[in-house]
Amino acid sequence: MLNNVSNLNHLWTDIYYLLRYKHNEKVTHIGVRIMQIIEKEREVGIQDIAKVMDISPNTASEHVKRLTEKEYVYKTRSGEDERKVIVKLTDVGADVLHRNSSLDEDKLTEIFEQASTKEQESIIQSFKLLKELAQRNVKQID
Repeated sequence: MLNNVSNLNHLWTDIYYLLRYKHNEKVTHIGVRIMQIIEKEREVGIQDIAKVMDISPNTASEHVKRLTEKEYVYKTRSGEDERKVIVKLTDVGADVLHRNSSLDEDKLTEIFEQASTKEQESIIQSFKLLKELAQRNVKQID
């Protein structure tokens, strides 16, 4: 099993390297990770970010402050609890996150145009299965 895990990690990093976007903006790795948390969770505050990243709330707050200055994120009040301040992505932040964490859609399109329908379906089904298994085993913020 360990061999399969190592193989998958190696394949994944190769795929990402080959199909990544060209990065034009300066954003740190921790900044990208924070924006991913904001995008993937329903409502997230500084404490939530700190907990997920295993950093202090002060450190999380400093990183969010830098992202706010770049206009990648903004703070607002929770719709569920007006006392809670949550962090949201701006449109610019969503675009920066996409270019720094997703695969280049033009490159993917070229690959899918060369693949047979069966190969395309196999790729999609494999990734869907991996996502479903991950969702069953990874606890989300609550």
